[in-house]
Amino acid sequence: MSRRAQSPSYRDLTSPLQALRDAILLHNQGRLNEAEQRYRVVLAADDRNYQALYRLGLIHLQRGRFGSAADLFRRALKVERQSVDAHHHLAVAVSGLERHQEAIRLYQAALAMKPDYAEAHNNLAHSLQALGRNEEAMAHYEKALAIRPDYAEARNNLGVVLQMLQRPLEAVRHYQSALALRPDYVEVHKNLGNVMGLLNRHEEAAVHFERALALRSDDAEARVALGNALIKLDRPDEAVAHFRKVLALNSANVDARNGLGAALNMLGRSEEAIAEHRSVLAIKPNDVEAHSKLADALLALGRLQDANAARERAVALAPRKAGYYWNLANSKRFAEHDPHLAAMEALTGVLSSLNAEEQIDLHFALGKVLGDIGAHARSFQHVLAGNALMRRRVVYDEAKTLGRFERMRRVFTTELMSEKRGLGDPSSMPVFIIGMPRSGTTLIEQILASHPQVFGAGELRDLAALAEQISGPDGSTVPEAIPTLSGERLRRLGADYLAGVRRLAPEARRITDKMPGNFVLAGLVHLALPNARIIHACRDLRDTAFSCFSLLFARGHVYSYDLAELGRYCRAYRELMAHWHGIMPGAIIDVHYEDIVDDLERQARRIVAHCGLAWDDACLDFHRTERSVRTASAAQVRQPIYRSSIGRWRRHEELLQPLLQALA
Repeated sequence: MSRRAQSPSYRDLTSPLQALRDAILLHNQGRLNEAEQRYRVVLAADDRNYQALYRLGLIHLQRGRFGSAADLFRRALKVERQSVDAHHHLAVAVSGLERHQEAIRLYQAALAMKPDYAEAHNNLAHSLQALGRNEEAMAHYEKALAIRPDYAEARNNLGVVLQMLQRPLEAVRHYQSALALRPDYVEVHKNLGNVMGLLNRHEEAAVHFERALALRSDDAEARVALGNALIKLDRPDEAVAHFRKVLALNSANVDARNGLGAALNMLGRSEEAIAEHRSVLAIKPNDVEAHSKLADALLALGRLQDANAARERAVALAPRKAGYYWNLANSKRFAEHDPHLAAMEALTGVLSSLNAEEQIDLHFALGKVLGDIGAHARSFQHVLAGNALMRRRVVYDEAKTLGRFERMRRVFTTELMSEKRGLGDPSSMPVFIIGMPRSGTTLIEQILASHPQVFGAGELRDLAALAEQISGPDGSTVPEAIPTLSGERLRRLGADYLAGVRRLAPEARRITDKMPGNFVLAGLVHLALPNARIIHACRDLRDTAFSCFSLLFARGHVYSYDLAELGRYCRAYRELMAHWHGIMPGAIIDVHYEDIVDDLERQARRIVAHCGLAWDDACLDFHRTERSVRTASAAQVRQPIYRSSIGRWRRHEELLQPLLQALA
């Protein structure tokens, strides 16, 4: 019987030198499987071939096989003991195994042989950072950049460590430099988006997350971060779409599901929000964010006991996370011997170990809790400290903000209102409740929403969004564009607003919009919706301002973290409201918080009558009304009227002088 001759293998036909050359070529082309076969051919002939050992180690490193990579680099070093590259990449492999102390020694050995090795400085810094040695890490990132100024990775990494060292503005500069070097660097866009969020620059944050997604559309982390930024920008509908897109690909993504719950709660769909957070807890019972956001949704529905239990659970799971204490402080009144107070005060002893955000949360939480137990002097010291830290983190253009108020007064004149009177949509459905935050807008809405013919929609951004779309023939915006608007354009503006809010409650006779900041647009409201009711929530501005200063707002209100700036804002608000009364007499009624406290029924009847509705006794039992309330006053409006908020500013009159002088 004849026998077929067997074909010779690559190993039989090729010399080790040729195999090494082929392997290096394939490796450089990214054909790792074929390259690995060739390197093994070389090592079969010579197991001490340095190039084959070292380069095969690189392939294992590229594939995340850190243990085998480390073994190969060690074998290479037995052949070439002074190989800088082998020392460096052995350190990289050991770092991948989370053995950072060992990695540091190996990086240092490489740098002893080659002090200008930029990659070794960068990677040494990474291991130092992993061990919490951030100052040392920063020094090595800076050395890497001194050697290679165009080293985008080191520039990004330096931004990360600066952010960890609570130096966010410096971090921003390095991230921006990294993007100048490499505009398509996805991780930098994400990092820059995160730090912009910390600085409350959420518009810019959203832009960078969008750019990251344009470069890598399947990046779930960037899409969830974009959704969270949109929540901060009061754009929950858009946020919902992004969270659902992530969940369509991975239904177990708890960050996306928690974000979806938060967005649904903002949209007034609190029961759906609760279902989302409970679904997270079904698979991850100790997810602290799920407990915290579940509490928000429960509180919005007035389920105070359940909300407090969820808040307590969040604190128990993360006892060093000050934000959860702040949430708990806002949902209940504390007693003097509450164990959480002792825990919060213990955290002040390690304040420097908390990041800036946690320090702010802790100060505001202690301000609230100490105020509850009557320790007013200590309370206000924490309020001052929290505001000082917060002011350094927000961007507030006072001249632009107050200048807009002045422009409104200049453009909206008696003549303009007379010229365009009655041209807008004639609907009497909307009720706008305007004023400063903390002035009683939520209380007024709760009184009205207790009426069977009224739907309380909460704080809607619809009007502001429509106003942003207005432009004149010359490209001008609100307010300068208003005189150019025709009657048809004003009617369409009113109709567009109505179409948006009517979907919330198609059968309601009246729908309230209690976005306080709509006081800036009261003149536009009257032109676009001449039969809409406008209720101005008034309160002693000293109490209002003190309440704003004592509160860490979830978003916006960047004018409120400095007493003098807050005072000037309040004064400008007061002057603008006087202007609106002057140019459209009778269109707005003032409802004073103090009058509601003194005579609830009289003021409630006045409010209901202004809205063109028959009286209903349910309006006096507003605290029993079950509806979604998603503001800082969500807990308070579940209680009967109380007087303790009147005159609070007097306890701190001496320290409030910058505010009082600005108001005068």
